[in-house]
This record gives sequence, structure tokens and C-alpha cells, in this order.
Amino acid sequence: MEITAALVNQLRQKTGAGMMDCKKALIEANGDIEKAIEVLRKKGAAVAAKRAERSANEGLVLSKLIDDEKTGVIVEVNCETDFVAKSEDFVNFANKVLDAVVKTNPSSVDELFEKNPELKTMHTDLLGKIGEKIEVSRFSVEKTDDGLVVDYIHPGSKLGVLVTFEKAYSAKDNFASVGKDIAMQIAAMKPICTYREEVPKDIVDKEMEIYKELARKEGKPENILEKIASGKLNKFYQENCLIEQAYIKDNSKTVGDLIKEFNSKNGTEIKIKDFRRYHLGDEKK
Repeated sequence: MEITAALVNQLRQKTGAGMMDCKKALIEANGDIEKAIEVLRKKGAAVAAKRAERSANEGLVLSKLIDDEKTGVIVEVNCETDFVAKSEDFVNFANKVLDAVVKTNPSSVDELFEKNPELKTMHTDLLGKIGEKIEVSRFSVEKTDDGLVVDYIHPGSKLGVLVTFEKAYSAKDNFASVGKDIAMQIAAMKPICTYREEVPKDIVDKEMEIYKELARKEGKPENILEKIASGKLNKFYQENCLIEQAYIKDNSKTVGDLIKEFNSKNGTEIKIKDFRRYHLGDEKK
């Protein structure tokens, strides 16, 4: 069967794939449009397998608040190049991923695709069309009964934050700007946790050993190494625990002070419950 330009164009309109890819698929399918679509989808699956070991550190971080801001969703969808990350097809796919997580509340990426077969088809088609590794690397759904979830996406959509506050719902309107400032604090200062009690023991032990060894090399007596290391560990907590960090808009106070001031003025008992910070290229947790 002759593969005409009109037939190639028809397949392009249906799939969005490149002209040469469409022509090759039509030749393989002997001019059958539906079979050619299947050929292109198989090509998408083949691209996924071929690219499995490639790094995909570009992409988008997106977020959405629902249930009157008592639930927040954040997703990270990755590709290999910034050029693709800005393309209309990729942006549409990333937004479909966000909507699917909101709608079906999956517990894993595998379950996300199981619950949303149309998303899986879209993913395969996109792989065939773009030819890069594209993956949904992680997402999180945060909920609170009496609190508030605040989101922040840094311009460029490569960094995003969700923060969950307890006992904040009654002061929702007044607290909005403070909550947003704290979300921006997390984006800028990259805390590892909210409170010092949450720092993993292996990290604490490692820091203490480093501080002791540095003091030892400076010739400090062995009997005061523990005290020196403890003092430096306090500095580590102040730099890495959100509640103890200097507030970026006023370094004369901490984030903890900011919340205490708000609670004192408004008769509230707001507390930070948890946060999620997604940055492209960070180790996925």
C-alpha cells in the first residue's frame, strides 16, 4: 500500500509523533492507521526499556491544595533535558499526573498507573514521541483534620514545598502569609527535619565523631572533647532543624519564635506537623 503524505499527516494528528516515525510505523503496519498507532506505542515501551538506566534529573515539581486546604498534594515528574521539561506535551503530562494523584490517592507510582490506565497510555505515547526517559519519581499526599496545608512552588517549578500545620484551621486567613513565609523558608534553607528530636541517630553520631576528631587534631584535651562536640552539635541543630533556623526575613528571630509570636497574638496553638521539600536532582525519599 502506498504511504501518502496525507496518511502520514493523519497519523501525526492522532499521535503527535514525528513525521519519519509515523512514516516508518505506517510502512510496518502496511498502511493500517490503528496498527501504526500500536507500533508507535510499542516504540514508546522500547524507549522506556532502552532509557531505563539514563538519569532523568530535569522536569517539574507541581502541587495542589484541596479539601479547603486540609489536603495537599505534591508531585515530581522527571525527564532528561530542560528543553523537554518546558514542552507543552510534558507539561500536560505532569499536570495529568498531579490530577490523577488528587483523584485516586494512590500509595505508589505503580498503583498510580494501575488506577489510571489512560495515564499509562499517555506516558507510553509520550516516550515514543519524545524519545527521552520520562518518569513519575515521587509524590506525597498530606492531610490534616484541624490544621492547614500550605504549598509553595518556586518560579521555574523545579523546587516545591508542602507544609502541614496542626491546629491552624481556625486562624486560616490570618495565618496564610506566615504559613507561606515558612514554606519559602524551607525552600531556601533546606532543613532536614522540623525538630532536633527528629534528626536520625546515625547523623547525630556521625556529626559528634567529626567534631571530636577536629577538636582532637587541634590538640584539645580528651576529657573536654564531648563538651566541645556538643556545643558544635547545637549549631548543627540551629542550621538544620526548621524550628531553630534563623528566620530568613528577620534573622533576629527563629522560625519557632515566629510561630510563638503568632500564637500569642491570636490565642492559637499552631504547630508545624511535617513538611515535604521536592527539588529536582535531590535524592528521592
